[in-house]
Amino acid sequence: MICYFNHLLAPFVGVRFPIAKPFVLRAQNPMASDLSSDNSVFRGVSSSPPIRRRDIVFVVNPRGANGRTGKEWKKLLPYLQSRLGSDCNICESLTSGPSHAIDITREAIREGVHAVIAVGGDGTLHEVVNGFFWDGKPVAHQKIEAVHSTALGLIPLGTGSDFARTLGWKNDPREAIERIAKGVRSRIDVGVISREGEGSCYFINVADIHLSAKAGYYASRYKKFGNLCYVIGALQAFMGHRNQDLRIKVNEGEWQTCSQVTALCVGNAKYFGGGMKITPNADPRSGSFEVVILQDFKWYDFLLKLHKLYNGTHLSVKNVTSRNVYTIEVDDISGSGSIFVQSDGEHLGFLPRKLSILPAAIEMIC
Repeated sequence: MICYFNHLLAPFVGVRFPIAKPFVLRAQNPMASDLSSDNSVFRGVSSSPPIRRRDIVFVVNPRGANGRTGKEWKKLLPYLQSRLGSDCNICESLTSGPSHAIDITREAIREGVHAVIAVGGDGTLHEVVNGFFWDGKPVAHQKIEAVHSTALGLIPLGTGSDFARTLGWKNDPREAIERIAKGVRSRIDVGVISREGEGSCYFINVADIHLSAKAGYYASRYKKFGNLCYVIGALQAFMGHRNQDLRIKVNEGEWQTCSQVTALCVGNAKYFGGGMKITPNADPRSGSFEVVILQDFKWYDFLLKLHKLYNGTHLSVKNVTSRNVYTIEVDDISGSGSIFVQSDGEHLGFLPRKLSILPAAIEMIC
């Protein structure tokens, strides 16, 4: 069975969808009779209590990868239904704009669904992960009878799919459906980024500061060029770029100065920027971040060492350092307020920021 979450109303204020029932809710043309207590609207449904089926919500960004995600998803639906339809209520929810996936995920978790599956790239996954949290705490089921936690899943169909690379997954949606069918779960870490006076933001892949974050900011404007957007973004970011002295505090220790920082990357996973293995020793099940700092890099350093950044052998390069941390605070010594910060390829603003690991925060279908 396929049901449809209302994908036009966001945020879901005071709305509860009884997705455990066999029903169809079409957001484009909702009818009162669909939600009626009259069982006649459920044609062919026995009045006896149905066997409990797993409710799985698929959060799809139809505009992802220049519309390719939506097209691929439509092609995938028949196979998905044939593989999972006998055991699961397949609940499709199409996002309508930024942050919509966060709202969908929170509502689904409160309803006690078995799993929320991000369908798309790292941007969609980033929003779904943030939907697992609210006001600094994990979102909880509101149903007393819920005996399991909602799992996170992924069908990579976007531009980047960098987190899938860390787990060794191919960019194969049918293979992803097989993982969902098997339902094997493993707990993974999540990073949280905070700033005094602001709400927290969560990330599952890599957070980065300064040049790489600026490149990601510009790259987001050129997604129509596919992975080439990262190259274009980097070239634009280099224009007028200056290395900066930063203050860092590791594991609640003393402040120390890092001079002439080009980029500072905090990895819960290994890859960012369309396949660059920037934090090669990061592991989302380790309980710690890998922090890689590039200092005093010039534009030609990137050209000469780009292959090392992509294959993860750059840690032996001069002016590159790596360490494992549980928390790291980063501030701009100059106080310019212009040092970019991003996480999972999403622009967050500027320094200062504190980044902390949340060990085993989410169960993931893997």
